[in-house]
Amino acid sequence: MKKSLIPVILMLIVLISACGKQPAEKAEATDAKKSSDQMITYQSENGPVKVPAHPKRVVLLSDYAGDLLSLGVNIVGVEEWSKKSPLFKDKLKDIPTVSDDNVEKVMELNPDLIIGSSDNKNLNKFKKIAPTVTYTYNKVDYLNQRLEIGKLVNKEKEAQNWITDFKKRAHAVGEKIKAKVGKDATVTVMESYDKSMGILGEGWGRGTEVLYQAMALKMPDNVKKATSKEGYYDFSAEVLPEYVGDYLVISKYSDQDNSYQKTKLYKEIPAVKNNHVFEADANTFMFNDPITLDYQLTFFEKHFLQ
Repeated sequence: MKKSLIPVILMLIVLISACGKQPAEKAEATDAKKSSDQMITYQSENGPVKVPAHPKRVVLLSDYAGDLLSLGVNIVGVEEWSKKSPLFKDKLKDIPTVSDDNVEKVMELNPDLIIGSSDNKNLNKFKKIAPTVTYTYNKVDYLNQRLEIGKLVNKEKEAQNWITDFKKRAHAVGEKIKAKVGKDATVTVMESYDKSMGILGEGWGRGTEVLYQAMALKMPDNVKKATSKEGYYDFSAEVLPEYVGDYLVISKYSDQDNSYQKTKLYKEIPAVKNNHVFEADANTFMFNDPITLDYQLTFFEKHFLQ
């Protein structure tokens, strides 16, 4: 008789255990749903915007891919320029390319957050699809922009930790470089296009933030003056020597006209004759997000100190 009761008792134990487990599982599922549905208020440059506390499907209409990738945020649509960077290539290769003309395509991606630029078209239409936050390029400096992205995706602490660490590392490298090349040595950053070339100011990507802000290297006075208004300055190849400092950093596009480098005018520039020219792939060097900035810092440390 006692033996026959054992299976019954075991069944009761299993049933009681299952009954206790189901409410717990339901509670966990409910908490997870609440977490995914939770909204926070982000103070954007255009006023407060309700955004997901933990965005899961972000569409980018502007070049903040490196910021989101560095913070581990999932991207479901990205603008074409970011996909050209070799630093993001593998992580973005299967992500659809979108633009501010692709309203229907963005809608199909079912984003829970859209991040763009203040000059994007169709912003009112995008706002009907998902919470949409835009930024004006260079309205704040590159580090504050990183922090703003961190706040937007509810990862302010992670963004601030990177900023603190980067400033420390960049300052140390800058001091080493100035000790070697001299604290008054000047650096020019330029790009060449099919019909013109340009020099970049202190906050226009291409390593300028690292050189002039983080490491506090000097920009030639005439470059500073020429770029003070727009942040960059376009000119013809004939006047290039006037803007080249002691060192020249070329953000180089392989598919653009680089024939100027074969001219006598270019070869006679003191920085060129002194082998003080550092060439970087323009697509790799373009942005000023954490991934790109770390790459640029390593690049400058290697080339200035080798």
